[in-house]
Amino acid sequence: MSPFIFAAALVAALTAGCGGTDPGPSAGGPEKPVLNLGMLALPEVAPIQIGIDKGYFAAEGLTVKPVVIQGGAAALHDLISGKLDVLHSNYVSAVLASSRGVGRLKVVGDAYAAKPGNFVLMTKKDSPVKALADLKGRKIGVNTLGNVATLAVSALLKPAGLTTADITFVERPFPQMAGALDNGDVDAAVLPEPFWQAAARTSGARSLSDLFTGATADFPMAGYLTTEDFARDNPRTVAAFQRGLRKAVDLAIANPAEAKAAMPKYTKIDQATAGAMTLGGYSTTVDKARLQRVADLMLQFKGDGYLEAPFDVSALLLPGGPS
Repeated sequence: MSPFIFAAALVAALTAGCGGTDPGPSAGGPEKPVLNLGMLALPEVAPIQIGIDKGYFAAEGLTVKPVVIQGGAAALHDLISGKLDVLHSNYVSAVLASSRGVGRLKVVGDAYAAKPGNFVLMTKKDSPVKALADLKGRKIGVNTLGNVATLAVSALLKPAGLTTADITFVERPFPQMAGALDNGDVDAAVLPEPFWQAAARTSGARSLSDLFTGATADFPMAGYLTTEDFARDNPRTVAAFQRGLRKAVDLAIANPAEAKAAMPKYTKIDQATAGAMTLGGYSTTVDKARLQRVADLMLQFKGDGYLEAPFDVSALLLPGGPS
């Protein structure tokens, strides 16, 4: 396929996924009707389950097959190698990989923006750590290194006069984090909904701070990624995924109960817990200005191994701009 024909086909197909009038499924259907999608078992991917249950993806000729992962940073290799077609990943990992030339990535959908109570930095009930400044010399649990959790901790520590040189990050999957806290493997732990509420209820763990606050309030956390090669070779598949996702996200925004009802189907969250959760911000579009916040904050903490130079997030957007 010539570059001109590809560009025209991709822009035309993705226009349906970027707002305006929805023309329905593209003629000929998706090039790849079975889509392997890696995702964390978190509230932010509830629209994927909604899209499956409501038949939104099926109506586009797609079968979406979820694959549960530990973290976006760790699963990027599976996306780049082609084991996964689409990956639900935190944006920090996406920017980091792109800036280092690890992979040519494209954001095909937004997932979540942080809201108060979504992610909490927790300590044991009898911990001597009473304030952020007390974390000096301590170990902090995160699900993966070099991701949005570690960046948020860096931003959280700065007003307390600390840097990541003052603490040690320890990797633990979210389901194991409360146990690591109880056992003393970590002194503080980054826990999302519903894990932080479960830790508070079962072992008396207490909140040290909301994780996304101040400089990271309403922070864009994660989206759905694919590779540039996959987007180029499968424009109708990408557009079909975007249309199905948008319908599911629209429903989750209009009726949060639908998102909460979907969660027990792909997580170990029971319905009562899901019903009491505080949800973050779902979005139907990828906003360039909002996504740029991620790269700009990473640059502020370049000494922590993030960006060494400014990064324009336009490199992550599909032809035609924000989707």
